Parts: sequence; structure tokens; C-alpha cells
Amino acid sequence: MIKIKFKQTKNKFKYPFKTAHGLKEYQESLMVAITYNGLMGIGEAPAISYYPETMESMIGVLQQNAQTIERYAINEPKRFWHFLHHLLPANPFLISALDMAYWDLYTKMKGQSLQEIAELERNNSLATDYTLGLDTEEEMLKKMADNPWPIYKVKVENEASINTLEKLVEHGNSRFRIDANAAWTFEEAKKFLPRLEAINIELIEQPLAKDNFEESEQLKALTNIPIIADEAFQGMKDLVKCAQAFDGINIKLTKCSGLSPALDIVQEAKTKGLKLMLGCMNEAEQGIYMTAQIGHLFDYIDLDGAHLLNIPLKKLSYVRGLLQWDIDD
Repeated sequence: MIKIKFKQTKNKFKYPFKTAHGLKEYQESLMVAITYNGLMGIGEAPAISYYPETMESMIGVLQQNAQTIERYAINEPKRFWHFLHHLLPANPFLISALDMAYWDLYTKMKGQSLQEIAELERNNSLATDYTLGLDTEEEMLKKMADNPWPIYKVKVENEASINTLEKLVEHGNSRFRIDANAAWTFEEAKKFLPRLEAINIELIEQPLAKDNFEESEQLKALTNIPIIADEAFQGMKDLVKCAQAFDGINIKLTKCSGLSPALDIVQEAKTKGLKLMLGCMNEAEQGIYMTAQIGHLFDYIDLDGAHLLNIPLKKLSYVRGLLQWDIDD
């Protein structure tokens, strides 16, 4: 019989992290452990203020359903995810943490890596971007100097942040991606596009409101810069709409409810010709480590979450744009 444990963590950012959604100095996460026959798997779900699942709601739902989950008979991870999906249909963040923990446990039971079990390419290194939150030009240049990276993702919000972005691009030879976090109107986006094209921005993440599919599709037709859905893409149910309105999707395990559905989404999205970005929600080391196992399936990697937090790393290392880990872990 499996047993479930959990704890709440609160990790400080190295720098205050500001986006169009607001300013954060700490990232709270729910850590979930599933144990069986002396083995333990660990999963993680962050609490994000602009999503409905709070730390309190995740803990409450887990406590209410722990005994039911603990009666589950061990079998393949995807079957466990389907069990959770029917048991907790309104809790994708919590399901993701449990699914991740179960995958981690299952790999230890089998003595194989996740990549081996899922029949994926063996890989222990990914080129990830480094995210620069909204800040003054001086502070952002200092962060770049302290964190020399071949790819930066810059949070933008308004014309002032576009002005700052243009200044950042002048320094070094790095590639730049931007994330508006749904902050722009269609008219603002049209106004910014020529400037973004002039500085060779690699991609634009979620420029318009998450439910504005009609104007997102129009915007996509106006530029060769790939437009990537983030807030607009939560899971498989959004795939058809996003395939029409965007060039690609940002898959995050937390919002799509885990590794198991993420693997299915990747497969289906590729049949629709979508570009794929693997993102994070500032998870700590365990969340990033588990997510990274499927990273080679993606076109763009945004897994700097553990590097943005002021925490010691044991499994992972970030070296000038490369996220690496021991392939035998």
C-alpha cells in the first residue's frame, strides 16, 4: 500500500521577480511524497496567485482524498494519472504533483530512468533560457552581467519595457524571447511588432488576453515571429483553438496536470504542426528535474525556475545556458 506525505515550502527569489501579473519575492510550493516498500517519489506543485488552486485548497483536497489515493494498487503511471483525473477533476496542480511523485517512485521501483520507461531519447543536458523580470534598464543589465546566457526571456508589459528591451539587445550576442503575460491590447501588439522584428526577437509568448483567440489569430498572420500560447493553453482541451490562433504552445506540467498528459499533448500538438515550448512555474529542483526528462521533445526550453530561486542545487546544474543533471540519478 502506498503512503502519501506532503509539506509546504517557501523559497526566496535571488532577485524580486516582477511580471505583468505582479511582483513576487518568494515562491510557495506544495511538495508531495509517495512511498512504497521503502522507496519514495517526490513531486511539486507551486502556488500561483492568478490560478484558482491555492496552497490551502491543494492541501485541503489532498487531506480529504489521501486515504482513497493510498488504496490505489501500483501499476503504470498513466493509469494512476487517469485515476487521479477522475478523482480530482478540478485540481490539475495537485494532480501534477502526485503524477510527478508517482513517476519518480515508479522509476525507482523499476530501476530505470523516466526516459527509458517512456521510451524517450536518453539526454541529460538542455539549453534553457534565463528569465529577466520587469525592472529598470540598469538592474536588468546587471542581471545579464551576473548571469551570462546565450538565450534570455524578457518579461514585457508596456512601451517603456519595449524601450528597455531594445537596450538589452544591444549588449552581447544572445538571443532574446519575450513574454507579455497577456498584458497587451491588439493595437499595442501591432504597434510593437515592427520594433520586435527589427531586433530579431525569437518568439513572443502570450501577447494578448488568454481568451482573445480571434485577435491572437489575426496577430499571428501579421508577423513571422512565432506567437506562443501560455495562459491561453492549459491542457489538451485547448489544443484545437490554440492550433488555429497561435504558432505554438507552452506546456507546463503544473497547468496541464502532469507528466502523463504532457506526453500525450506533445504527440497531438506535433500532428498539428505546433511549435513546442517546455515551461515552468518557478518550481524548485525536484519539479525542474522531473520536467527536464522530456525536454528533448521540445523546440524551446524555459526551465530556469530553480536557478531563479535562492536555493542550493544537488541534482541540477546551470552553466551558461545549459541545464544539466546526472543521467544515472
